[in-house]
Amino acid sequence: MDSLPPLPVALEELRALVREQGTPRPELLDPGELAARTALPVDTVRVLLRGGRPPVDTVNDRVRTRVKALADAHLARTGQRMSDLAGSVSRHLGVSAVWARKVCSGQKVPSVELLHGLVGFFGVEGGEAFFTAPASEALSRALRPVLTVLRSGPEGTVRAVHPLEAALSGRGDVRGIALRQAHGLPQERWNVLSATLEALLRLDEEDRP
Repeated sequence: MDSLPPLPVALEELRALVREQGTPRPELLDPGELAARTALPVDTVRVLLRGGRPPVDTVNDRVRTRVKALADAHLARTGQRMSDLAGSVSRHLGVSAVWARKVCSGQKVPSVELLHGLVGFFGVEGGEAFFTAPASEALSRALRPVLTVLRSGPEGTVRAVHPLEAALSGRGDVRGIALRQAHGLPQERWNVLSATLEALLRLDEEDRP
């Protein structure tokens, strides 16, 4: 796997590739989708995409807020109660339901061992670093799938502007056209890339006279 570039480098490359290929501007990436992908606050993602600095935090702050963000997303997606999630985490990690609830609600910081277990439970990429990495590093990791496709050059999916526009007009499927050629990307990266491309093309369409 390629080394993870610093966020300013990733954003600059993204802008350069977008200018070269005539696709929408990189700052139009959907902050909400990226926030969900990274478990970062939407406002933090917006600041980072503009080249700003996020609020200062500690490693413990990051772990607590990101675990809580994943837990909240899980509850919203499944319709479960916190007690249900705490029970599942308790059984998965071998801890008490009370402790699991406090971890999932962001009240307690899990140990390194338990953090490793949460990586598997929530199925996140990047191991424990998903929870502990600075916000800029977390966002750079989330942008990697977009760069992967843009780097594919003239034969890549993003160069296929007209088929993608046709797909958005109802004559095809964005995932079938845009992601079919993104060989080797895991399913979760396909999901975020698809949402990103849809958001970019939608906003580009709105900007046209």
